[in-house]
Amino acid sequence: MTSDKMTMEERIQRAVELFRSGYNCSQSVVGAFADMYGFTPEQAFRMSASFGAGIGRMRETCGAACGMFLLAGLETGAVEGPDRAGKAANYATVQALAAEFKRRNGALICRELLGRKRSEPITAVPEERTEEYYKKRPCPKIIEEAARIWAEYMAHRGERQASSPLT
Repeated sequence: MTSDKMTMEERIQRAVELFRSGYNCSQSVVGAFADMYGFTPEQAFRMSASFGAGIGRMRETCGAACGMFLLAGLETGAVEGPDRAGKAANYATVQALAAEFKRRNGALICRELLGRKRSEPITAVPEERTEEYYKKRPCPKIIEEAARIWAEYMAHRGERQASSPLT
């Protein structure tokens, strides 16, 4: 199916499929929507690669949320350095997306979403993707929610007021 014929629901499911095929959470969200901004799959996966597993597997801000924020930059990011109004509009969008993500998932921090303690060791080596891995992870549902939040944002972008980016 060509990207211009893809529905938002298909993009949401595509994000989950990408994760289940081995891409990290950020790559999965960005990869499902990046063609809308003229990016190839390879470009999308590269630009979002560092944000998986809570940014570089440090278990900080959830990679699925980071993917959403990358998309927000593509959609609303200021492109002129002195553009304070443009930056403020983008930051308001990111803050609204983050609030909705937290409302739906309970947290924005990867380790909290995974039920891990801050004291657990951090390594750069990703876990092997097995059926057991997918069974113990909330990640597919979180990725689905991040992609759904973005799809909802896109569906209502023409109706929004600047003071409330997600309504």
